[in-house]
Amino acid sequence: MLDGERLLAMLDESPARAAQAILIAAREGEVEAQALLGQILLDGQGIAQDQPLALRWFGIAARQGHLMARNMLGRCHEHGWGCVADASIAARHYRAAAQDGLDWSMYNFANLLATGRGVGEDQTLALNWYRRAADLGHAKSMNLLGRYLEEGRFCRADPDAAFEWYRRSAEGGDFRGQFSYAAVLAQDGKVDEALVWLDRALEAGNVNFLRVSGQALLHAPHPDLRALAPRFQQRAVQLQNQAQVA
Repeated sequence: MLDGERLLAMLDESPARAAQAILIAAREGEVEAQALLGQILLDGQGIAQDQPLALRWFGIAARQGHLMARNMLGRCHEHGWGCVADASIAARHYRAAAQDGLDWSMYNFANLLATGRGVGEDQTLALNWYRRAADLGHAKSMNLLGRYLEEGRFCRADPDAAFEWYRRSAEGGDFRGQFSYAAVLAQDGKVDEALVWLDRALEAGNVNFLRVSGQALLHAPHPDLRALAPRFQQRAVQLQNQAQVA
């Protein structure tokens, strides 16, 4: 049997060697290896990138009941990785894995519901799925649940509960949750604490987040917060340049 932890370590140490071991195990029918093979084919990690083949292996693993592989089928169909993008097919895969208890699929399905992609827009149902994922410890869902509660959208406004969900999201490592938590701390006058969380969000955030957040910080009421805006923008440019080189 495949030793998952050892294999993940091998992917860092020797991606090509790990990819070969994953390929052999996948062909022998090990479902975890099949799902992992789909991921490394999608990423081009230790093996030539091949999105259509990644889609195929995700499908093989999903048919054996692997929930994350089913979620990744949804991701492929949502984004057009190895297939023509089709949010309605993505929604079916997300819904199935969500109903079987996978927090990531709950989050992804909720995102489609919230934006009306592939399914009819249903904010109340989206909120319910975000809440279910948050209750399972999904940090990104915690942040979005906090936003609904803070704004009172499709639920009764509850600033105290929103603050708690933001805190849990931030501590769970979600950079958007860290920014949300920092914003509430700053509103409460706890600027020094807010700066700590903003630094963490700065290090972990992606390009789009950093650009939008940098613009928001330009208009922050406290000068120490405004002073962070150039760092967010510079980090966004750095990540963009790194992506172009890669």
